[in-house]
Amino acid sequence: MTVVVESQLATPARPSPSPAIQPKRRWSLLIGGLLSVLLCAGLFAMVQLSGDARVQVLAVARSVAAGQPLSAADLKAVRVVPDPSVPLVKAVQVDQVIGRSPAVPLAPDTLLTESQLGPVAWPAAREAVVAAVFKPGGVPAGLAPGSHALVVAVAKSDVTGATDSTLASAPVAATVVDIAAGADGTGTTVVSLLLTRADAAKLARAGADLSLILVAG
Repeated sequence: MTVVVESQLATPARPSPSPAIQPKRRWSLLIGGLLSVLLCAGLFAMVQLSGDARVQVLAVARSVAAGQPLSAADLKAVRVVPDPSVPLVKAVQVDQVIGRSPAVPLAPDTLLTESQLGPVAWPAAREAVVAAVFKPGGVPAGLAPGSHALVVAVAKSDVTGATDSTLASAPVAATVVDIAAGADGTGTTVVSLLLTRADAAKLARAGADLSLILVAG
């Protein structure tokens, strides 16, 4: 009797992945992702900067009278898209501008140009600046230097009720130069107005209470 003994060979177990391999793979993926994000951000920034045509120029920070030397507090830097036909003063030229005087009054937020600087050339020929006193209620809200307005003489009536027609003159057009509180303590407002010499003479002869009407430029 022959007995055949078959040996059973055990199936070799598959080797399990080394636990040290997976963390390394995670770190490499994380670093690769971060590098991709940084690369995309850098490319986006380059595209944005290359497409921004704005430059820094000087603008007026507060009202400056003609002939008044400019100080650092009178100026500010703003970013604008320049017009080639307008010679704006660049912000890097601020040291060259400080100490120079404007030829004309400068209103706040006005972009500074080279033509605005130099010897006083204001008011222009056939123009005049008049300081007019307005009682409370005679100056509209929103009035500011640079505003365009109509000056109206308020007619008065005499004791008989008749109106002096010489005081009810036609309104005159003017540009507001400056606004200040009256020194008499009664709530009056002193407004400096730029207008023609002829209209300045009319206003000086009015001798009546005045009122301002704000109009579009």
